[in-house]
Amino acid sequence: MGHGGNVIDELVTDHREVEDIFGRIEALPFGDKDRKVYAEQATMELVRHSVAEEEYLYPAVREHLVNGNTMADKEIEDHSRAEQIMKDLEGCEAEDPEFDRLMGMLMTEIRSHIADEEQNLFPQLRAACPPKALDGLGDKVRMAKKMAPTRPHPSAPDTPPANKLLAPGAGLVDRLRDALTGRGKHD
Repeated sequence: MGHGGNVIDELVTDHREVEDIFGRIEALPFGDKDRKVYAEQATMELVRHSVAEEEYLYPAVREHLVNGNTMADKEIEDHSRAEQIMKDLEGCEAEDPEFDRLMGMLMTEIRSHIADEEQNLFPQLRAACPPKALDGLGDKVRMAKKMAPTRPHPSAPDTPPANKLLAPGAGLVDRLRDALTGRGKHD
């Protein structure tokens, strides 16, 4: 799947990529070391995706939708729960029974979040926001994902302006750590 287009198309593409990674994890037997690699890849994608949504999507939701504050707050709450699960998952190896429990919780949380966004939030935003604005948000989200952290930081700010100021620095450190450790890569 290619990235590009408006913010909704971009984020739906991310959703499909994460679901593909989840499918790879589910297809492997308990304890397979590749499950950990795929969990790291899923975490990297989910954190970047969440940061971009918090920086650009949710402020647009607040601005353009009648019940935007309530919707954005709920989505950010979903992110917080998922981010804590991902943080807990970092300390588990694939053969640890806790890995399966946490991975199952993460998949359930993310799948519910995706369904809610795609069935409720995205259609409302598409109806309320001019196409040109959605296209501009798509560009901003793509840029934010390039600079975003790749590791969960549950205590980091999740609303502007603090998140926009701190995320690029955390992202740089995370990407450096990932490069040095080989995180998310197969041996």
